[in-house]
Amino acid sequence: MNSPDTPRVDADAVDAIIGQWASVRPELETTPMEIYGRVYRVAHAVGDRVEKAYREVGTTRGEFDVIATLRRHGEPYTLSPRQLSATLMLTTGGMTGRLDKLERAGLLRRSPDPNDRRGLQVTLTDAGRELVDRAVVAGLEAQRAALGAAGLDEKETAQLADLLRKLLAGAAPA
Repeated sequence: MNSPDTPRVDADAVDAIIGQWASVRPELETTPMEIYGRVYRVAHAVGDRVEKAYREVGTTRGEFDVIATLRRHGEPYTLSPRQLSATLMLTTGGMTGRLDKLERAGLLRRSPDPNDRRGLQVTLTDAGRELVDRAVVAGLEAQRAALGAAGLDEKETAQLADLLRKLLAGAAPA
């Protein structure tokens, strides 16, 4: 719903869905559907833009997730496969496949864990760090462009970030 101070935004696909529900079930209060329908569509659309930006610098979203997790943990950019799996909510099998591919590409290396004879450590290589640093900038630019295309100013962007943080906290499992 637009307030008198807000510029008019054209109807979108979610409005069409809400209109259909209003025709067949006028008693439904569909505001949650409007919000979550748009959140889902925004996430999908911007996710596609970010994925394209990652491809342009030579990686995928899944690969980026692994090397970015290592990078943001700071030097020495090392975690166990189990820590990576837990952080990325991946099965160990799924993680092994990603690690194999990234290791073959020279973006990370696996080595024995000096503190656990049965364990491994995964360490970001210099090439991996350089790639993730380019990819994170490309991804942020794609996200910034989407915010710019929406016409959001700095205050609105900060307000939206705060509201979404609140929404996420309320949606998280108890």
